[in-house]
Amino acid sequence: MTAVETATGLGPARGTPNAARSASPWTTLLRPGLIVPLLVLLIALAWAVAPGLFTSQSPTETVAPALQAPSAEHWFGTDATGRDLFSRVVHGASQSISAALLAVFVGFAFGTLIGVSAGAVGGWVDDVFMRFVEVMLAIPTLLLSLSVVILLGFGTANAAIAVGVTSVAVFARLSRAQVMSVRASEFVEAAYGSGGTFFGVLRRHVIPNSLTPVIALAALQLGSAILQISTLGFLGYGAPPPTPEWGLLIAEGRNYVATAWWLTTLPGLVVVLVVVATNRLSQAISSGGRS
Repeated sequence: MTAVETATGLGPARGTPNAARSASPWTTLLRPGLIVPLLVLLIALAWAVAPGLFTSQSPTETVAPALQAPSAEHWFGTDATGRDLFSRVVHGASQSISAALLAVFVGFAFGTLIGVSAGAVGGWVDDVFMRFVEVMLAIPTLLLSLSVVILLGFGTANAAIAVGVTSVAVFARLSRAQVMSVRASEFVEAAYGSGGTFFGVLRRHVIPNSLTPVIALAALQLGSAILQISTLGFLGYGAPPPTPEWGLLIAEGRNYVATAWWLTTLPGLVVVLVVVATNRLSQAISSGGRS
């Protein structure tokens, strides 16, 4: 394996003996230390895709007396209007997780486009794009997301776009660095020497060999996006009531912390578990099981 292959994470071609012996990052998910995070994430995704399989209670209708403590009938208790809190948490997964996926897509798509353009073209294009990226990195993430969501308007989709905008600079910086590193490699120079055009070499060699760390970053950003969207929901910039959304659920229970601890503690615990599980799994995938 060459130094370029080592730096870019590229190994021998598939089908070679060394490739067969190299463990795929996805096989690390079967390690015992990752079983619990994997189960947590799978449950959260199942909640988002098919909430009706996990609860028959309505997330927006009163089903019991208000502020009932957790019980066998209502696992997470009821809120101030008598709605089943577990049902609201389960149905809220679709809002929070889908918004996080949208946020990661926005950051990945636009950030990678900027980074690849800057790294591949260079010159004044690189200078202009990187000055833009530096400005974005200088603005605090929460302040930038609040500014964007105020411009776009309230709502889960707008909050997701706002969170995605805050991650554009991170994706752009990483993708630019990877493209510039691959451009300086010997196999790219050989491709040009063999008569390859700029766009042909970029499409066949540079971009495929540059995006592996960027994709790993996208997986890592999912947990951060869930946390940021929950923060915006807590501040009132996400889904409007009575739509269940994890940040909004925590905000609705903050006035009852002393008398009904479950209103904030249990939704908050779900958010923490999902974010930690997502980060743990994405780190394991990106490191190829070394952690």
